[in-house]
Amino acid sequence: MGERTDSSSASGFGLSPTLGGVGEGATLRQIFPRLPHADAELLGPGDDAAVVRAPDGRFVVTTDMMIHGPDFRSAWSTPHDLGWKAAMSNLADVAAMGARPTALVVAIAAPLETPVDTLLGIADGFRDACDVAAPGCGVVGGDLSVSPTLTLAVTAFGDLESRAPVTRTGARPGDVLAVAGDLGRAGAGLWLLFRDGVTAGEVIPGEPDQERAAATRGAHPELVDAQLAPVSPIASGIVAAEGGATAMLDVSDGLVLDARRIAEASEVALRLDPVMIEREAEALRTVDPVVGDRAARFVLAGGEDHALLATFPPDRPLPVGFRPLGTVIALTDAPDSRPDALVGDTPFDSRGGWDPYADWDGNAG
Repeated sequence: MGERTDSSSASGFGLSPTLGGVGEGATLRQIFPRLPHADAELLGPGDDAAVVRAPDGRFVVTTDMMIHGPDFRSAWSTPHDLGWKAAMSNLADVAAMGARPTALVVAIAAPLETPVDTLLGIADGFRDACDVAAPGCGVVGGDLSVSPTLTLAVTAFGDLESRAPVTRTGARPGDVLAVAGDLGRAGAGLWLLFRDGVTAGEVIPGEPDQERAAATRGAHPELVDAQLAPVSPIASGIVAAEGGATAMLDVSDGLVLDARRIAEASEVALRLDPVMIEREAEALRTVDPVVGDRAARFVLAGGEDHALLATFPPDRPLPVGFRPLGTVIALTDAPDSRPDALVGDTPFDSRGGWDPYADWDGNAG
């Protein structure tokens, strides 16, 4: 799909001048030229609101936040990473509805001492992510504010282009469960960052060390890049919709957890084929053998790969880019007759996946 072109420094969080010294107006004047324009844009940044075309008469809309601490660590991510990941995660949600991403609205709250270069790097990340994954999509507006915690909030819009939206509710017994994109890499990258990115000789949870984290990224780029700057198969959302997908979502919180969401919404069960899961695990080990016997766990519960998980009628070939993972079964064939995601005939052995209320250690770093 293309390559990331990070124009930021290794950190970008310690340069000058700062937002407090420059002010909002001057900062925005530097940001606007760096933002990608949207093909659907009729009126972009600079007024009270943007005006965007909606040729279909409908549009999909989604929003997501990234907060320093639970969602990213400045010792790990460059500003470019933050803009890239914030864009990609929202583009993936639009794609999961079978829509074409058309526009983003971005709000950023940052401490007064934040370097202006940090926001410029974030803007470059948004531009590059849109150019690579969703050409024609751009940033049409947003807001800047001050906060003790760096926070990005993104709202994304998409055009259904006369197609019906693909929701989570349409999976039916007999459908094939399939995925487009990578599984397990981002979770493995996060594991490596927590394993290696702490002060040498001291294991201090939540206090990543920038130098060691950079070394980890250099040693395991495929895994760490998948966590800090993921690439989602955005174009595959439309391919899936046109290929007859009956249900679909973005795998952001882990394969089993997100598969369970389809099962609950569609009132079915999803059976992941252990042979196919092992195939995914072996592919992950091929990318980087450091994952070892953890590979299957990362595939099942890692999260944040932003792959697209979909179900398709059994009498149609899978669209290009999708590979099978299992099948949809009736509740009468599931343990306790309840919606769930099974590995073979067994419910997954733990909650798995990402839950910010349960998983954040309370630190930033």
